[in-house]
Amino acid sequence: MGKVLFGPAGNSVSFYDEGHKSTLEAPKWVKEKGADLFEYSFGEGFRMSTDTAVKIGEEFKKEGVILSLHAPYFINFANPDDEMFQKSIGYINTGIKFMKNMQAERMVFHSGSCMKQTREDALSLMTRRFHEVMPQFEEALEGKFYICPETMGKMMQIGTYKEIIDLCTISNRLLPTFDFGHINALTQGTLKSSDDYRRIFDYSIEKLGKERTNIAHIHFSKIQYGPKGEIRHLTFEDDVYGPIFDHLAEVLVDYDLSCHVICESSGTMIEDSLIMKEIYNNLVANRS
Repeated sequence: MGKVLFGPAGNSVSFYDEGHKSTLEAPKWVKEKGADLFEYSFGEGFRMSTDTAVKIGEEFKKEGVILSLHAPYFINFANPDDEMFQKSIGYINTGIKFMKNMQAERMVFHSGSCMKQTREDALSLMTRRFHEVMPQFEEALEGKFYICPETMGKMMQIGTYKEIIDLCTISNRLLPTFDFGHINALTQGTLKSSDDYRRIFDYSIEKLGKERTNIAHIHFSKIQYGPKGEIRHLTFEDDVYGPIFDHLAEVLVDYDLSCHVICESSGTMIEDSLIMKEIYNNLVANRS
């Protein structure tokens, strides 16, 4: 039987409300709350010393909490400017170094956006560049780390679930990050049943195989959206926008998956990740 793991993206408001100040305190706190995972964001850039990175990694390892990273948000492999393309390569290479220093297994990143190009041209450029740079990344990843392109929530970003899965066919060191809040926002609220999730996992299994789909990375949160897609992250208290985790939980159990599920709720990441874990565990118990 597969085992899905759950945890927060960053420190919840309650972490600070309880008097904690440093991410060095997060591993023990997360473990005591009952979560399994933690995602540390370098979204605004790699602003951390190597010594601090190593210390944080050691604390998570000691507590048995699995760490993943999120790369800077400004990566864009579809940017036609070659200088910016080289910077994106540099961000990934720097991120891989941090993965090793922090003993993280995976690093999520945004693959690109269309800018002023047509979607077709942007996607073609991004794909061609990944074919070019993946041998370099594969060598650095040493066959044991993954970089994880993420499905995106805005119309001008590259990152439909098919685009991300197709990108991951380039290398077995690429692991999809299915952000179901993003997918739901981009498609204007189409994730309404377990079949809607099955369609996504079926396509992944077809293109990537069961083995990689089994360990896919997942982001989950409820997200407000408008005509152009994602507007802002919400909490599980929202009853307007969705999506609803119960439908995803059914598929995780039915397909016997062992995915990592990171909660990106607004401020309530640990609380909502534990709600998901309880829903999933109850479903597993009822199926036994």
